[in-house]
Amino acid sequence: MKQLFDPKRNYEETRKLVGYVGRKQATQADYDRIGFMSGLEVHQQLNTKLKLFCRCPAGVFQKPEEFDAELIRHMRPTLSELGEYDGTALMEFKTRKEIVYRISNTSACTYDVDDTPPFPLNREALNIAIAISVLSKLKIVGEVHITRKQYLDGSIPTGFQRTAIIGVEGEIQLKNKKVRLIQLSLEEDSCREVSDIGHVRIYRTDRLGMPLIETVTYPDFANPDEVKEGADYIRFLNRSTGKVRQGIGSTRADVNVSCRGGTRVEIKGVAHTSWMPELTHNEAFRQWALLLIKERLLKPVKDTAAWKIASKEVSLKEIKIDLPEVHKANKSTKIYIVNLPLFRGILSHFTQPGKMFADEITDRLKVIACIEKPNMIHSEMLEDMARDKVWAKVRTILGSREEDAQIIFWGPEADIKTALETIEERCKMAMNGVPNETRKSFENGTTIFERVLPGADRMYPDTDSAPIPLEDEVIENLRKDLAPDICDRYSQLKAWGVPPDTFTFLLKYNLLPLIEKCSGELEIAPKFVATLLGHRLKHLQGKYDAFRLFRNDMVFALLKFIRQRGLDLAIAPKMLRVLFDHPKMDFDSILVTLGYKEVAKEEILGKLPFLVKKYRETRTSGEDAAGHRWIMGSLHKLALGNISLRELNEHIKF
Repeated sequence: MKQLFDPKRNYEETRKLVGYVGRKQATQADYDRIGFMSGLEVHQQLNTKLKLFCRCPAGVFQKPEEFDAELIRHMRPTLSELGEYDGTALMEFKTRKEIVYRISNTSACTYDVDDTPPFPLNREALNIAIAISVLSKLKIVGEVHITRKQYLDGSIPTGFQRTAIIGVEGEIQLKNKKVRLIQLSLEEDSCREVSDIGHVRIYRTDRLGMPLIETVTYPDFANPDEVKEGADYIRFLNRSTGKVRQGIGSTRADVNVSCRGGTRVEIKGVAHTSWMPELTHNEAFRQWALLLIKERLLKPVKDTAAWKIASKEVSLKEIKIDLPEVHKANKSTKIYIVNLPLFRGILSHFTQPGKMFADEITDRLKVIACIEKPNMIHSEMLEDMARDKVWAKVRTILGSREEDAQIIFWGPEADIKTALETIEERCKMAMNGVPNETRKSFENGTTIFERVLPGADRMYPDTDSAPIPLEDEVIENLRKDLAPDICDRYSQLKAWGVPPDTFTFLLKYNLLPLIEKCSGELEIAPKFVATLLGHRLKHLQGKYDAFRLFRNDMVFALLKFIRQRGLDLAIAPKMLRVLFDHPKMDFDSILVTLGYKEVAKEEILGKLPFLVKKYRETRTSGEDAAGHRWIMGSLHKLALGNISLRELNEHIKF
């Protein structure tokens, strides 16, 4: 008896053929087997007063609905100096996007829309970029040359970003290896996306033009954990200067990933380093899966250039199917059936956890043809096995063979031509392996297609900006004020005996200078301050809504008050909890809130003989340890701030 094709079984079998293993189960041998390779481009906003090439204030943000004007533009491709079109430009032109910029008078000017030449480069930003370059062991250029880098997704109204290389060929020291740095550039930030639906993409311009540095590494990372470690190191190094912005969106990274036989794919704008291990793991195996798909297709497809899809417009009645998604669409929606010759088993082929090759097509229909999801169904859907008669009808209409696969998609009439081109183009790409592209990341570690990767010749000189010579004296003066390297910071934390689980938090928020200040001026042990910050403050930030007025440097004032009042440091965590919620409250009022009463140490210790006697008379357990706990509990509130709990415990004698 003839065996029917089972998409679910095909998905699981191809998952095994790819050799996919979960990240937590993966070993270095797994990454060596597929030739894992990754590099980073870490972007960090600088904490300057003004933007990079104009005199608008930096860091003045607006809500999506708050704007004073809208500017509408359409992007069109132009020939480069070599007489060629950039692939990204051609893809964006296909989308027929209408780009809308929402402008606020407080944060934008005519420079942002290319109606005014650039002002001289912000020297404050330049000095910060030089200092971080020196800290990164980069060789500083003798002269800064400003260039234009094409930005073709509309996120910069001019269509290009002004950028300048500041340092080249440096390195960072990770736990077990050194990672080489290609360069550090100073550049202007892009717009912030508000929405992207259909043919309309909306941006707000408050972030546009803010100074940004980009640190680029070589592809020296051999596994996903190294990628995160490298990103954290660069982020901590930047923040150690105290001259960069912090908060959501201030630090973003583009992660470049490939496998053996694959190609560089850029995962764009990863805001959380904790996402990177899963993202890079899955991307490397996605490419490995695409290479297996290529191998499977090239066996039956003898002439890839001649391979073509077949398509036909149909009605729901004609193919006897009910699609609620189509009913919700407008009257101009058209329904097409498509035959993919020799593609049976490919659409349900594993690519990422929970995703298959068909997702590669539907993602591109959304991005390039601008048909919102859901935009298609196919003959190998795992969750839909009840439409065999529908697909039999589709195959009959298309004249399909047994080894073919089919798609039903729908969209506005104006987008059908682009959609058909997109389907055929992505299927042909599958016969060549892994396409160069930029992908968008998700928290679950998967990615979707975002745009074609820009070409290598996207940069050219900016004729509006003169070169800036860098004098050795300026560089040396900046070198004198540098913070210690991050590897030295790690060593310092270990020497203080600080718990390792606090390291990331302390470095992330650049809290070591605060620890050193408390230690030097207040003579408080660094380990105590580090633990207070790395455990207590971290817990408060994670569990409770951070009050806008609370600042980390308030911890110094709190500890200074405790020292001046002669209080025991054990009261600090409880006072910090109240201060975190009520940053304007004075410290004496916080003590009242906690019910603190000043009691002499001798008075507290004088209560011990009575409590020991009482416990002996009433105890039900013969353990002295239980007695210690009972007495400590009885005196805890009274002792807090007046005597060390450790000292109190040592005075309890049975």
